[in-house]
Amino acid sequence: MIKRWRLHQRPDDGAAAVELVILTPMLIAMIAFAIMAMRIEVGNEAIDSAAHDAARAASISRNATDAENAATTAANTTLADDGLSCMTLTVTVTTDGFSVPVGQLGLVTANVTCIVDLSDLAIPGLPGSTTLTSTFTSDIDRYGGRS
Repeated sequence: MIKRWRLHQRPDDGAAAVELVILTPMLIAMIAFAIMAMRIEVGNEAIDSAAHDAARAASISRNATDAENAATTAANTTLADDGLSCMTLTVTVTTDGFSVPVGQLGLVTANVTCIVDLSDLAIPGLPGSTTLTSTFTSDIDRYGGRS
């Protein structure tokens, strides 16, 4: 009777190993995608903050040249504080607001673009990098001195 029962059983030897071999790469890929999504989202927050700080630093400057330098410095400092390292960082500042006469509203716009490296995730099909961009506009003091 026991021999007949054993003949009707299907052997499962090795099934767990096969499941492990099939599921492990999928689990690693899911974790890598989650890390990539998190890295991009944290990067977007850091870029938004850098654009805000760059525009604010530019808006309290006295002239367009100082505004561009202040914006670049502020963006670099903010990104360093947030722990985001860019392969390429571009800070552009629109300083047309400095030519507006004192007493009228002038605006400064900072655009921060950062290319973030994703190649360390090493998952086939993922891009090696992604470009994050943010823009922020700030008012120049109406009655502040401009040169």
